[in-house]
Amino acid sequence: MYFQAEQKGIKWEINVNETRTHWSISLKPETKDWSHYEMPKSSFLELDNAISFIHNNSSYVFDVVGSGTDYTVYARGSYRVIKIFNDEMLLHESLKQDGGLVGSDKLSAGMPGKITKVFAEEGKEVKKDQPLLIMEAMKMENEIRSPKAALIKKVFVKEGDVVESGAALISFEKSK
Repeated sequence: MYFQAEQKGIKWEINVNETRTHWSISLKPETKDWSHYEMPKSSFLELDNAISFIHNNSSYVFDVVGSGTDYTVYARGSYRVIKIFNDEMLLHESLKQDGGLVGSDKLSAGMPGKITKVFAEEGKEVKKDQPLLIMEAMKMENEIRSPKAALIKKVFVKEGDVVESGAALISFEKSK
C-alpha cells in the first residue's frame, strides 16, 4: 500500500507490503534515497489506537489519533502531527490543489487515470458540487465535482480516455 506523509514540512513516500510472515516497509524522504525494512509479524502487536513492535532490538510504541489526513502520533516521549495521504486522499487533495476553480480556469488530472464517465458539456453552466466526470484511478472510481459555479468552456476528454497526471480535463469561464 502506498502513502505519502508530511511532517514539519518534510514530505515522505511510504510503501508497505504485507506477506504471510512479515511486513516490508520502504521510506523515502523527499530529498534522500529509499530505506527498506523487514519486520516479522511476530514482533508486531496491535492495541487500542496504538501499535507496539520490536525493531533492531529496540521496542517502539506508537499511539495514533486522527482522521482524514491529520494524525497526532505519540512516539518516544513526544507528540508529532503528521499528514498522511493514501491513494484516494492523494487524488482528492491533488484535485483540490491543482484542479479546482479557485484561482484557476481549468480542471487538471491529479494523477494518471481513466475517464469512465463525462457529465460536463461545453457551454453549459454547472453549480457548485455538481458532478463533472468520473475518473478511475488507483482501482477506485472517483466522482469529480465542481468546486463552484462556472460555465464550461471546453471538455478535453471523453469516456475511455486514459490521462496522465497534470492533463487538462475541463476549462472554465465565469458564469454569466
